[in-house]
Parts: sequence; structure tokens; C-alpha cells
Amino acid sequence: MSRCILESERLLLRPPERRDVAQFAPLIGDYEVSKNLANVPHPYAEKDALEWVSHLDERRARGEAFQFGVTRKSDGAYIGGCGLHLDKGEFELGYWYGRPYWKMGYATEAARRVLEFAFAELLVPGVWAGWFHDNPRSGHVLTKLGFKAKGFEKRSCMARGGDVGCNIVTLSSETFAGRAPS
Repeated sequence: MSRCILESERLLLRPPERRDVAQFAPLIGDYEVSKNLANVPHPYAEKDALEWVSHLDERRARGEAFQFGVTRKSDGAYIGGCGLHLDKGEFELGYWYGRPYWKMGYATEAARRVLEFAFAELLVPGVWAGWFHDNPRSGHVLTKLGFKAKGFEKRSCMARGGDVGCNIVTLSSETFAGRAPS
């Protein structure tokens, strides 16, 4: 499972590599992207991306994180990222996409495929996610996937340099299995 590659209709999801850094660092480094992520600083430089990539294989080998770079099958463009990481003993789903790739359905498509992987291959009973109060589009993606509200908390955001109100949502494997794709 160390080099797991996932596919969906339009997308190829594979572990990010050093060779991808020049493509994804400017996308995730855009403040409009990084301000919606808890653990991404702003500014975000290639050195930050290289450091992050250098730890992915060991985290995957320990079963702590399964991160995927999201590329389009049609042209190979690196458009964003989607993955799972352990937080407080449970897997959290996270994703981001470069601004040129917003509002195209990629977030929902890739997240659905990562959730299939989580429930069918990792056999996790449930997954949680969070979306900042001022990013309702992310909340819409999670609702389409079947996530249900669990609560609201303040969560640290490195790019913003402080705490931001965050909606916490959860999804069980049973709920996901019983949903028709939307």
C-alpha cells in the first residue's frame, strides 16, 4: 500500500513526490487556498513542500496518513490534494485545490474516491472533517458526500495566524455505503 494509486472518472490520485513540488507549491501557497487549511503556512514556499513530501512515505508506512496528489487524466495537470491523516485516533479527511480548478466537481470526485479507499481498504469505521465557517463551499462538498454535523470549535489556522471557527462533521462507513453518488 506504500505506493497506492487511486482512480476516478476524471482523476488520478497518487502519492505526491518531490518532482511535483514546483507544480503544487504555488497552488497551495495562494492565500485564498491556504487560509482554508489548518496546517499550511502563508507564505508557503517550495522548501515547505519539500519538507512535507519528505515525511509522507514514513507516515504512510506507519498507517498515520494517506495523502494523494490529484491530477487530471486528460492532461496530467496537478490540481490539488486529498487525503486522510490520523488525528486524535480517528482519520480526518482533508483536501485542497488550486483556484483555477474550483467549481468543477473535482473536490467531490476525489474525496469520494478517497473515502471508498478508507472504508473498503483501510476498513475504518468512520471519518471526520472540518470546514472553516467562512468556507461554505467546502461544507457543501462534505454534505454531498453524506457527512453530518457534529459540532463547532475554534481551530488553529497557520495561514491566518490564529483560531478560526470550524464546523466539525462525521461520516460512518455504513452511511457512506448506503448513499448513491450525487
